[in-house]
Amino acid sequence: MDIYKFNNIEYLNEESSNQVQKNAYKILKENKIIEILKEFEPILAGTIPIEIDIIGSDLDICCCWKDHDDDNNKEKLISTIEKNFSSYKDFKIKKNHIVNGVETIFSEFEIDGFQFEIFCQNIPTKQQNAYRHMIIEYQILFEKGESFKNDIINLKKFGLKTEPAFAKLLNITGNPYIELLNYYKN
Repeated sequence: MDIYKFNNIEYLNEESSNQVQKNAYKILKENKIIEILKEFEPILAGTIPIEIDIIGSDLDICCCWKDHDDDNNKEKLISTIEKNFSSYKDFKIKKNHIVNGVETIFSEFEIDGFQFEIFCQNIPTKQQNAYRHMIIEYQILFEKGESFKNDIINLKKFGLKTEPAFAKLLNITGNPYIELLNYYKN
């Protein structure tokens, strides 16, 4: 199990990658999404990297504006998003949005049938919950195997979100988004 493969998107285009991952890689590369966001520590998170996506799953990109007290860096991030992605279908941006008590910039748009969500906080990307959830889910999938993975996908097809699906199968009680973070200490 290699959690470090998620540090860049090249794993999406490996021989063992599925077709959704290869298509995502192509769109990310052709549109230079990661390159455009490079200054803001972009990292792909969510279900597509760990192969538990279903039809309609989006590409989640976590970003960070680096200086916690630097509004100029935050404004530069907003400007970068607006300048480079506002022409895409269904573009939206929420500035100064609060998620779990943390100021967040959230943007979404569509490219060639893929829904993108760019989620930005002044927290390093590998410390953001979306990335942490993905790594924990990846570890669980590695340990539990293909049958467990298929059960997660089936629960998602019936409308359960990813973290609640994991909580259900692991008999985790309480808030699945919080409790899953405690499942492994990473």
